[in-house]
Amino acid sequence: MATKIYTKTGDQGKTSLIGGTKVPKSHIRIEAYGTVDELNSYLGLVSDHFDDPHARATLNDIQDRLFTIGSSLACDPEKEPLMKIPDLREADITVLEKEIDQMNEVLPPMKFFLLPGGHPAVSHAHVARCICRRAERCCVNMQQQDVFVEPLVIKYINRLSDYLFVLARYAGHLLQVPEIPWKPRLDKTS
Repeated sequence: MATKIYTKTGDQGKTSLIGGTKVPKSHIRIEAYGTVDELNSYLGLVSDHFDDPHARATLNDIQDRLFTIGSSLACDPEKEPLMKIPDLREADITVLEKEIDQMNEVLPPMKFFLLPGGHPAVSHAHVARCICRRAERCCVNMQQQDVFVEPLVIKYINRLSDYLFVLARYAGHLLQVPEIPWKPRLDKTS
């Protein structure tokens, strides 16, 4: 028999962390891992817009790391030692940095701010970058409120947003789509 997707346990606005601790669904920890889940889902859409096998494989690996991060954020830190949770490693950040460097090797130097757009692949990568920045803000907010978050999680998410910015530029490069420079309106009389 199939397991039912609905449990009805959240009908009163509470949910359980890994470890069983009940918290309101508005808890900052839930907001953080929910935003990471949103990012993970959106990266599936970003990947769907790439024909480049290497970029797709990298995005798949990133999605795996985001599940790891979500697991970490969903844990009650008081009960975590009793459980086996996947780990995030400094090497995961190094992978992102290497990917950024490889893409930057074929990209022209940036001489202006860019407007997101020009092709769905570019635009979706920029939206993912923005979701990633929101996830980072949630995690930093946790840290500032003395709610435990693994520092490596914040570092990874920060580097991931950099990766997604460069990926957006790289998508435009692969698709031969010109970047859209931001041309600020400086004339105050108009």
